[in-house]
Amino acid sequence: MDPLDLIPFLDLTTLGTCDTPAVVEAVARRALHPLASRPELHCAALCTWPNFAADAARLLAGSPVKLACVAAAFPCSQAPLKIKQGEIEQAVADGADEIDIAIPRGLAIAGDFAALAAELRALKAACGSARLKVILETCDLKRPDLIRSICQIALECGADFLKTSTGMGSHGATPEHALILFQAARDWHATTGRTVGVKPAGGIRRHADARIYHQLAIDHLPSVTPDTFRLGASSLLDDLLRPPGEEESPSGY
Repeated sequence: MDPLDLIPFLDLTTLGTCDTPAVVEAVARRALHPLASRPELHCAALCTWPNFAADAARLLAGSPVKLACVAAAFPCSQAPLKIKQGEIEQAVADGADEIDIAIPRGLAIAGDFAALAAELRALKAACGSARLKVILETCDLKRPDLIRSICQIALECGADFLKTSTGMGSHGATPEHALILFQAARDWHATTGRTVGVKPAGGIRRHADARIYHQLAIDHLPSVTPDTFRLGASSLLDDLLRPPGEEESPSGY
């Protein structure tokens, strides 16, 4: 597979503690035109903090690149529900097309599934017309049975995408954990007819790694398009664009 073929599935991400409007603008322009010799090529989305949503939306206006914002007390999800709802609503009002939220893992690990579901339904409602990506942070959930259960709850509460990781936990995506999400999306489609997406994220830095997740998408999803499959990363684009034989960067989301 040509590495460039994976670029349209990429949520080009900047979630640094020192991000500024200038940083976000540079990443947005790169998402729009990652390769000068291929002007038709673009990333699926720019993913950034909600405080940059309005500026980013203006930069992306009229383009096919979506604006995704992390919200709801990302990455730890430790805040009152009203604060989380308000952050989502503001991001959507400022132009976000997609909202990436992390679940409150404490509720999941404690088995308080009713409270978790109530919160997810409230956050989905706050998204309005924006698509909701639910981040399980699988490195915290650990157990396959628990990951499966939380996938089911997220889907029942209206998740448009299942996402593995924030990129800020003890580790990011793994093929083993991502497989559970892909299986959940496959089974949900078989049961309900509704197609949902899967977004592996965190620690995906090389073309070879990205291909593993792309193959999982081919094996499990009814179709593989940017509406059903994303890769969340910041440094992966560098590797996809890197000439063969050139040394890779050792860091990045």
